[in-house]
Amino acid sequence: MPGGVVGLVATADTGRIEAPVTLKAYMMCAFAAFGGIFFGYDSGYINGVIGMNYFVHLYTGLDPNDPRFNAKTGSDPGGFALPSWEKSLIVSILSAGTFFGALMAGDIADFTGRRTTIILGCIVFIIGVILQTASSTYGLLVAGRLVAGFGIGFVSAIIILYMSEIAPKKVRGAIVSGYQFCITIGLLLASCVDYGTQNYTTTASYRVPIGLQMLWAIILATGLFFLPESPRYFVKRGKIDRAADVLGRLRGQPRDSEFVQTELAEIVANHEYELQMIPQGSYFTSWANCFKGSLWVQKSNLRRTILGTSLQMMQQWTGINFIFYFGTTFFQQLGTISNPFLIGLITTLVNVCSTPISFYTIERFGRRTLLVWGALGMVICEFIVAIIGTADGGNPTTVKAEIAFICIYIFFFASTWGPGAWVVVGEIYPLPIRSRGVALSTASNWLWNCIISVITPYMVDKDEGNLGPKVFFVWGALCVCCFIYAYFLIPETKGLSLEQVDRMMEETTPRNSAKWVPHSTFAAEMGLTDKGTLAPEIVEDVERKGSVV
Repeated sequence: MPGGVVGLVATADTGRIEAPVTLKAYMMCAFAAFGGIFFGYDSGYINGVIGMNYFVHLYTGLDPNDPRFNAKTGSDPGGFALPSWEKSLIVSILSAGTFFGALMAGDIADFTGRRTTIILGCIVFIIGVILQTASSTYGLLVAGRLVAGFGIGFVSAIIILYMSEIAPKKVRGAIVSGYQFCITIGLLLASCVDYGTQNYTTTASYRVPIGLQMLWAIILATGLFFLPESPRYFVKRGKIDRAADVLGRLRGQPRDSEFVQTELAEIVANHEYELQMIPQGSYFTSWANCFKGSLWVQKSNLRRTILGTSLQMMQQWTGINFIFYFGTTFFQQLGTISNPFLIGLITTLVNVCSTPISFYTIERFGRRTLLVWGALGMVICEFIVAIIGTADGGNPTTVKAEIAFICIYIFFFASTWGPGAWVVVGEIYPLPIRSRGVALSTASNWLWNCIISVITPYMVDKDEGNLGPKVFFVWGALCVCCFIYAYFLIPETKGLSLEQVDRMMEETTPRNSAKWVPHSTFAAEMGLTDKGTLAPEIVEDVERKGSVV
């Protein structure tokens, strides 16, 4: 048999597809999640940098000692700030680069592999960080953030794909949630560094926070050299023998063990089934496959693509990045806070401490449940912030209440929508379009991230829309949409293999998906021989098709 695979065991016992979870599997997936640290750090450092006295002075020529900008004397601290258009462009340009990087990453991941694409993203990111660190002018800083955005696009799109494909199904939700946890760790580290350098009167005030990012990318790229490639990537490329080796390494089992052969048989059979449903063709045909089918059919590729991209859009609609991108300058504008950097540090700490809750709840209660109740919690908190901020804005007691409910709002996001959206996106696509589907979903996240980054300063800043706390009416209304969306459209994927998720989406609706249980396997349905092994012609067909991808 081509590839040297002799008889993949197939079974209809849907509960025995994977081997017991080992510490080694946990550690491999946990390290892959490390990619979230420099994603989170890059999102977080800019929040503090654009509010630093030296940075604002360098880019605007304003004097931080001017009494007009002294918060302690009751003057207008919001006047000592970058113009809205500069804040908007500096923050949003990274998201623009990430959008295009994420779209490119799907093709690269199918051609060179998931792991290699992530390493390439780290290299591109480091180049962008070098440009930013060297900058003392507006143009070079913006260019550096654009280049770094391409690198983050590669990593953020493919790290979720990679983790979803190598993680054991029993803990896949918790493991992928680790990516979001690492994002929060990155945000916290950025806040700590910003807090430590905020009063420097040299370029070190912003160059230290920017340059430190290179360390996270170097650690991730180096570690990935020692991690295996995704077995599903090898199946897609028709390299069944290598897929067996990698799967054995991931599961801590010999490659010829029943666990490994059973799981591999299911992956191969599912891929063959999907190839029959989604014929492969030219480069443009493969992209067009993501949009085939009816919007009203649950299992169609178009429905899944819209589900993934709209879910990431909804995650941005929660308004969370308003806090992590513009929180420091927003707190400065409230006027009664003596150290907005400290408040920013507190909000990121709440984010970090809340996310690990999802490691348990996402597997205990499910993805759908977390997204529904998380949206409801955020709606309540955001409307409370908006109401009390509008009714009695500027009062020290009112400001403390606003900050308290903002922290509760962050808790709801960090324990539900933060990790939950990424987990669902990594699970809903069939293998033939998975890399491109995840790339499109991630690109949607960054597109809306960019849109919100562009418009928020114009909505909130005193020299523009001057909404102040009223902006939470906007986020609250959008979170109502998130609640309705999650209730009617998000399927429950807890406890299923990626192949079983395919079957579930064919046979039931989102509102009934939590009741669905697997009743057969693709391997058992697609060509069993008398000896109970997967038919050789199926493996040969997959290998032949993979050789011409």
